This record gives sequence, C-alpha cells and structure tokens, in this order.
Amino acid sequence: MQEWIIAMLVISVLLILRDMAKTILTGRMSKKEEAFSLCEEHPQKEKVERYAASFQKLADTFYGMPYKKEFLSSGQIENILMETNAQVCVSCYHRELCWGNRSAELCKGVESIVRTMEEGNEEKLDELRIQWSELCGKSYQYLDGIRRNFRNEKQNLVWTNRMIESRLAVAQQLTEIAGIMEMVASDLYDISPAEPGFQEELRKMLRKRHVILKQAWVMDKAEGRRQIFLNMRARSGQCVSVTEISQMLSEICESSMTSSAGSRCIVNGEFHTVHFVEDVSYQMLYGVSRLTREEEKISGDNYICRQEGDGKFVMCLSDGMGSGMDACRESEIVVELLEQFLESGFTQEAAARMVNSALVLKGQEGMFSTVDICAVDLYTGICEFLKAGAASTFIKRDHWVESISSESLAAGLVQRIDFDMASRKLYHGDYLIMMTDGVLDALPAEREEETMKEIIMDIQDETPREVSRGILERVLGYSDYRARDDMTVLVASVVRK
Repeated sequence: MQEWIIAMLVISVLLILRDMAKTILTGRMSKKEEAFSLCEEHPQKEKVERYAASFQKLADTFYGMPYKKEFLSSGQIENILMETNAQVCVSCYHRELCWGNRSAELCKGVESIVRTMEEGNEEKLDELRIQWSELCGKSYQYLDGIRRNFRNEKQNLVWTNRMIESRLAVAQQLTEIAGIMEMVASDLYDISPAEPGFQEELRKMLRKRHVILKQAWVMDKAEGRRQIFLNMRARSGQCVSVTEISQMLSEICESSMTSSAGSRCIVNGEFHTVHFVEDVSYQMLYGVSRLTREEEKISGDNYICRQEGDGKFVMCLSDGMGSGMDACRESEIVVELLEQFLESGFTQEAAARMVNSALVLKGQEGMFSTVDICAVDLYTGICEFLKAGAASTFIKRDHWVESISSESLAAGLVQRIDFDMASRKLYHGDYLIMMTDGVLDALPAEREEETMKEIIMDIQDETPREVSRGILERVLGYSDYRARDDMTVLVASVVRK
C-alpha cells in the first residue's frame, strides 16, 4: 500500500510539472512587464534538471537493491531446521546423539529434503523420507514439521518478492518521470525569437486585420515540424478569428499552419499567446461496434480514441479478465491511465510500462488486462503497434489484409513485461481494425486469423462504423448468434487532408 501511495504521489508531481510547462509556454503575459524571451537562460531549467537527476538517482537506488528470488536461501533453510528442531527434537531424549556427532549429516539431509520439496519431485522425496526414517525415531513428526515450516518460508518468500516487485514498479515510474522532466527542460530551449524579417512581415499583415503583434517565437523540431507562438491582441472593440490568422501564417510559412488543440478561437482586446503548429497530412475517422456477453449487462472491454497535441492519433483497446462489472473496472483503469500518461507526454511504450507497474503495485489477485495500442503519426502515416496479451490487429488495403499478432502476457501479471511492437506505413484509404479476444474466439479454431481476413475482404461498406458492424454480424454467424464473451470491434480509416 505504501508503494501504491508513493506511485500516486510521483504521478501527481508529473502532472503538476506538465501544467507548469504549459503555463510557461502559453500563459498570459503581464501587461506591466516586458515579454520574457524563452530563448534566454531560463531560471527554472537547471532546477528541473536537478529534480530529474534526483528522481533518477532514487530510481537507481531501488534498482540496486536485491532482486526477487525463486528459491529459498541457505538462511531460510537454516530457519526451517531450527524451527523444526524446536518443535520436535526438544522433547526427544535422542537429541544430543542426533545433533552431536551426526549433526552435519542431518543438516545435509534436511537441505536435500527442502530442495526436493521446492522442485516438486515426489518420487525423490519418497526416497528421502525412507532414508530419514532410518535416521530419526520421530521421522513422521519431524518431516511433518519440515513441510509445515517450508510452507511458511515459501509464503514469506512470496511476500518478499511482492515487495520487491512493488519497489521495481516505483523505480520504473521514477525513471520515466526523470526522462519526461529532462524533456520539459530541453523543450524550453527549443524556442527562439522569430527572425526580424518574419516578425515584421507578419506584423504588417496582422495590422491590416486589426491585430497587434507583440512578440513571436518559433520552435523547429528535429523532424522539421514548425511551431509558432504569437503574443497578440486585437484593437479595441475588435475580435479576430484564430483561423483567419492561421491562414496568414500558412501564406508566410508556405506550409499549412493551424492552431494547436485547446487553443483559443478568438483574439480579443487583451494580449494572449496562441500556439500554432504545422497542420497534419492525414486525419482518422473511426467507429466501433460492441456486444456484451450473454447474461451480462456490462461489457468488460473499454477503449479510447484521441488525437494528441503532437500530431498523433491514438487508439487504445483493453479487455479485462472475464466479463461483467469487475472486468469493466479493470479495463477502465487501464485505458484511463493510458490516456492520462499519453496526454502527459509519455511515449506509448513508457505509458504502457507505467500502467503495468500500476497494476502490479495494486496487487489485487487476478488484476490484469490486455493492452492494445495503435498510434498513427498524422504527418507521415506511420503507425506504431504495441500489444500485451491482445488479439490480432488487421490492416485492410485495396485487395489484401495483413494481421499484426501478439504473444506477450497481459498487463499486471509480471513486472518485467515484454511488449510485442511493430510499425507499418499507412496510406489514404487504409482501414485499421482492432478487436478483443471474444471476436476471434468465436471463429473456427486454428483458423481465426484466416477466417477474419476473409470476413474483412468480404465487407464492401466504407464508413468505419458500418465496417465494424459488418464484421461483428458475420462473426456472430459462426457462433449461432450467441455472444459467449464480450466483443468489441474498433475500426479507423485513413484519409488524406
């Protein structure tokens, strides 16, 4: 529980830092003070970097501690021996004889018995019992004591390993937070004042539209996507559409520019900083069809579809263990955490690892869900796939269908989870089709993917919603129109702008 609280506090710190960064970049400029140039030495940058180094050092401390153990240590075997002797041998008149000259032989025999119990080799264990009965007059009581104390030590080992897993989960979260804090600090220096010629030309164009430009900054990312910050206001009594200003910027920059998500729509009489970004090349249209398992009222599947501020469209699908309310809560936690982490600036893999750590920390028996993420770069059309225990995803293009499969474990089962990852280039007219296990499991065994490809090719509908509905209707035909598990089909189409 303490580790879970620590994890939540760490996440809270991250969200505060994210909001601080947004305030620095897009906050309101004071009327009484001169605009602060973000390209200059920022007084908080070094402090943020120190915070990041502290988090990383703390994480390294956790990583440096002992890792989980699969077998009992020699010290734990010695505890089993001492406990059993105290329970059985203390009242035996042969104890001085047994644990005198023969102590080394008996200690070795106890260790052999315990190691054999760990291996689960019953045949060898029977042989050792027979040998022990020849050495000890209370062999039945003594072996029963060993078995009882062995179970206690194994339980202690399970709890110790659980604490170690929780420690590693917190360490991983601290590492991710340190990384994003460093990214925030570096982003502050990516911004520089726009060139005087650019500012003057823009100032003249804006003046014609009754807009006064106070300052302009430019951020050129490594991948070549331009971002512009304009601190401006409209003349008294005027209101100018941000869309109109975007069109002027596009003309000057010779590339399509648009205001970032969440920006204000109107420039009024007060100075505000508006964030403009290079417009994306693609847009995604999506639709979903769902069916709840028969005799259940609530589906255990949950999903999100959202466009991120960095020009990525992300689809997340999670299937909770089983069905009903409990499964719904499990998958809902997964998609909500993924959404929060992705919004905070984490990569898909980092977000998925944070979610897995959170589920491990929660420590609830049977608390695991599948993780299925498709993130499409709307500038390039490249789609990144990440899967943990998820069903196959399908890409439809013209007259062929490709499947992206997964063999990894679901999130929440183990701390050191390995995700199945892939990358594909998408084009205008492609369809991205995600689904939960309940859909594929309704198809003929050992031919699920082949049958699904045939179903997808057979559908002639164009809108994502109709495609998802058509897939679900055809799948139900293979299961006598009975839903034996929750079914969700999520379809997105790629459209060039």
